[in-house]
Amino acid sequence: MKLSAILISCCLPLVFQACQRKATESPEAPKNQPVTLTFLRGQGAGSEYFFRSLIARFEKGHPGIRVRVETLPWQTDRQHQIYSDHLRAQGVAFDVMSLDVIWIAEFAQAGWLRDLDNLLSQEEKKNFLPVAIRACTYRDRLYAVPWFTDAGVLYYRKDLLEKYGTPVPETWEELVRTAAKILKKEENPHLQGFLWQGKRYEGLVCNALEYVWSMDNRLQDEQGRWSLDGSRAVRSLQFMADLIRKAKVSPELVAAADEEMARQIFQNGGAVFMRNWPYAIFPLESEDSSVRGKVGIASLPRFSRGESVSTLGGWNLGVNRFSRHPKEAFQFIRYMTSPSVQREMLEGTGSLPTRFRLYREPKMLRRYPHLARMEEILARARPRPVTSRYPEVSETLQQEISAVLADLKSPKEAVVEIERKLPPLLK
Repeated sequence: MKLSAILISCCLPLVFQACQRKATESPEAPKNQPVTLTFLRGQGAGSEYFFRSLIARFEKGHPGIRVRVETLPWQTDRQHQIYSDHLRAQGVAFDVMSLDVIWIAEFAQAGWLRDLDNLLSQEEKKNFLPVAIRACTYRDRLYAVPWFTDAGVLYYRKDLLEKYGTPVPETWEELVRTAAKILKKEENPHLQGFLWQGKRYEGLVCNALEYVWSMDNRLQDEQGRWSLDGSRAVRSLQFMADLIRKAKVSPELVAAADEEMARQIFQNGGAVFMRNWPYAIFPLESEDSSVRGKVGIASLPRFSRGESVSTLGGWNLGVNRFSRHPKEAFQFIRYMTSPSVQREMLEGTGSLPTRFRLYREPKMLRRYPHLARMEEILARARPRPVTSRYPEVSETLQQEISAVLADLKSPKEAVVEIERKLPPLLK
C-alpha cells in the first residue's frame, strides 16, 4: 500500500497509532547501505513519470541516497490534514514535504519543521524571488525553500476580444461591461462571461482577497496589525455576489467551482474570461484544447481606485523535524530547487520558477513569453495573512463569503462577523 493511502487511513486514531508505532520503531539503514528518503508531494505538481526522471538523476549523482516519492490528494485541505495528523504524533514515515505557502507559519510554530536558515546563505537567498523567500520565513528564520510559485491571473479569449474590438479590461468594471457585450453579441446560450473559484475551500479565500486588495484594502498592515476597511470590504463582497445575481456575467455554478472545473469549461470554449493560476496555460494550449492559440494572459483587473493585486500561491520544500536523515533531506532539497530542476519543472509541468533569473533568460522567454508578464504579476502578489492560526482565519473567511454567495447573508453581515472573529487570530 502506498504511503498516501496509509496516511489517509491513519486519520482513524487506532490505525494511526499503529502506523506511527511502526514508523518510530523502524531501524536505521545499515552502514554502507543507501539511505532512503520519502518525499511527499501533491498530485498537481506533475506526473509520476516526470518525477521518476528527476529522481533518477538525483540518485545517480548521490549514490548513497534513494528517494521514494509518494503522491498526496489534489485537495490542499486533505494534504494539510495528512501532514498535521502525522506530525502531531512526531511521525518519521516521511522526510521531505511539499508545503503550501499558507502552512509555513503554522508548522514552524508547532515545531514540525527543521530550521533551514543555514542551508542557504544570504547571497543564495537573493537568487530567489523576494516574495517567495518571505513566504518561507517565520520569525526571521527560513523553514522551507521555494520550489515553484503561483499568482492569480486573468485568462481571456483573444479571438473574441479582437472580433469585437475590445481591449483587455484593466478594471473589474470594464471586465463586466466587456463580458456582457460579448455575451449579447455572440448569442450563444452555452457561453459564460467570467469564471472563477467560488466553492467553499481555500481557493475562495484567494479569489476574495484579490477583490478586497484591488479596492485598496487589506486585512493587515505592513506590521501585521488589523487594518481592514469594513465599508470597502462590503463593496468587494457585494461585487462578487453581483457578478452572479445582478450583472449575471458569472454563472451560478461558480459558487461550486474550483480551479479544474473552471479550467475545463474555459478550455472547451465555454467562457470569455477566467481567473485561475498559471498552470492552466499548458492544458489550454494542448492539442486537444478547443481554445488553443486563442488564449491571452493578463494581470487581474482592479477597481477604479485600486491596483491590480494577485494572491500569492506556490509550494515549498521543508524537512520533517523528526526525520532521521536531515543531512540527506537537505541535499535533496538543494537539488529540487536548483535552476536546472526549476527549468525542467516549467517545461514539464508549467510550474513557475522561484529563481528570478529564469524569468529573464532569452531562451526561456522565447519559448514561454508569458514569463515576462508573470514576473510583473508576482512582484505585486501578496501573501495571505501570515499567522500560525491561519486555518482558523481561512475557515472564517470561507464560511462568511460562502454565505454571501449563497444569499444567506448580506455582505455587511458577513463583514461584521469577519471583523469580530479575525483580529484575535492575527495577533
